[in-house]
Amino acid sequence: MIISAIAAVAENGVIGNKGQLPWNLPDDMKFFQRTTVNHHVITGRKNYESIPERFRPLRDRVNIVVTRTVGYDAPGAAVCGSLEDAIAIARAADQKEVFLIGGGELYKEAFEKGIVQRIYLTTVHAKPRGDVKFPEIGKGWKEVWTERHEKDERHAHAFTFKVLQR
Repeated sequence: MIISAIAAVAENGVIGNKGQLPWNLPDDMKFFQRTTVNHHVITGRKNYESIPERFRPLRDRVNIVVTRTVGYDAPGAAVCGSLEDAIAIARAADQKEVFLIGGGELYKEAFEKGIVQRIYLTTVHAKPRGDVKFPEIGKGWKEVWTERHEKDERHAHAFTFKVLQR
């Protein structure tokens, strides 16, 4: 099974601010949806709670919330106490690819453990303020696909989609 991370990251490393995305990029949201649909997605509790309630759990995906909070309830989602347990749920379901969708602590743990094999990275060409940053991913990544989008009436910032592989 391929363990992938998917994230939108500003040029200054910011991925979130006060529980929200610091930008509105509809085409990036469509890319996220298209890429993760019909897969298991693994999220940390804070990131899960940052998803607007009307969209939780994310539709057409098995949502797995990782939290140390005993008895945490996420209706419609699986809840477990570790990243390893979350990955085991996807592996037991015979998934070909599982997606880590955030937040910062979950990404950091996954990269420190060296378990991520693919990254779907949207680089947002901006430097917004934020209180959550994407971790260092380390060396050994090869860019296998890229697609740039300029800013327009729907997108306040230019952005670039990339896929990186180990």
